[in-house]
Amino acid sequence: MRTVAIVGLGYVGLPLALQFCRSGAKVVGVDIDATKIEALQADRSYIKHISTEMIGEQRMSGRFVVTADFSEIAEVSAVIICVPTPLNKNREPDISYIVQTGKQIAPYLRKGVLVSLESSTYPGTTDEDLLQVLEAGSGLKAGTDFHLAFSPEREDPGNPQSVVATIPKVVGGYTPGCLKKAIEIYGIAIKTLVPVSSCRAAEATKLMENIFRCVNIALVNELKLVYGAMGIDIWEVIEAAKTKPFGFMPFYPGPGLGGHCIPIDPFYLTWKAREYGQSTRFIELAGEINTKMPEHVVNRVADAMNEFKKPINGSKILVLGMAYKANVDDDRESPSYVLMELLKQRGAEVSYYDPYVPVIKMTREHPQWAGTRSIEWCQKTIVSCDCVLIATAHACVDYRQLADWAQLIVDTRNVLPCAASPHYVKA
Repeated sequence: MRTVAIVGLGYVGLPLALQFCRSGAKVVGVDIDATKIEALQADRSYIKHISTEMIGEQRMSGRFVVTADFSEIAEVSAVIICVPTPLNKNREPDISYIVQTGKQIAPYLRKGVLVSLESSTYPGTTDEDLLQVLEAGSGLKAGTDFHLAFSPEREDPGNPQSVVATIPKVVGGYTPGCLKKAIEIYGIAIKTLVPVSSCRAAEATKLMENIFRCVNIALVNELKLVYGAMGIDIWEVIEAAKTKPFGFMPFYPGPGLGGHCIPIDPFYLTWKAREYGQSTRFIELAGEINTKMPEHVVNRVADAMNEFKKPINGSKILVLGMAYKANVDDDRESPSYVLMELLKQRGAEVSYYDPYVPVIKMTREHPQWAGTRSIEWCQKTIVSCDCVLIATAHACVDYRQLADWAQLIVDTRNVLPCAASPHYVKA
């Protein structure tokens, strides 16, 4: 039985760990977050689409061991790194989690072991930054003594058709031998592997996937403003355009970008491109458009409230949805945080409702909201709000009740497309 260590048991690492277990491998799950280790050791899940039964089944079988002790990886065949890659306060890449993880792995690295990075990052991170710390800390040489690879994660939270085992996985190795080893290891758990020529090609693939989405979302966000000024509904236009069976792919506007990839990955490439004297004007423009969307939404809230002779200052505003995406519990980089902060700056009394995020946890970017709880969904609470801002279109929300109860609704997700009420506004 092969033993694989997975470092970082979040939205990427935990599903991957369980898939390796289901495929017959033994997994050592490592995370420095004591609350995650405690939960897993008690067979509790902290991710909505992963059940307690999934965790308990693999732990009971002995195939899934969780720990905060890096020495437990000393006897594994592979170490897969799934740690955060955020931006710093200057919107520059922060690969400190990768570097620190490499330093903690290095003392226990043995000859023949594969180290594979899955965290989204700029080309060169694996074969420069990670390679350097692994070689310095282990005394071993990449490509000769141990294998090094990059294989970007591909997760689609909220999509029940998205299964780890069946999502084609891109793999790039530092050397041909490294690639062969990576294919051997990932082949245990993943049905379709897509080999590329290098770690950098694999890193670039991940960036391209998310920049493609970022740019196209920016396009429809900009068109929403343009068409809105012309009295044209962007949602109607998209529905009509997507009937074309070729040459068009629908993307949808929103209150801003969320999740750990799309708002961040473009900045990783623009930062690295400057090292090579290359400009990324198109990507930067897309980022600028998407970043400004929360301001547009709050302005729409202000305009809508003004029509009812109410100011934002002193009003009660409910933000519906903290998760960045419908039907998930992931609030990383959610535009709802920015919306709440902008509304609060204008003097609003802000609350939120999200059945998937009952309590806001401590985050690096928005610590001021930690501990804030979702309001109760009831008529009395909704009626008491001066405005409800729909930021996330969770399917479990009763929007007909909302339409009946709310004094004013500002909708960024087109969840009530047929509403013809004076208290309903699209944003």
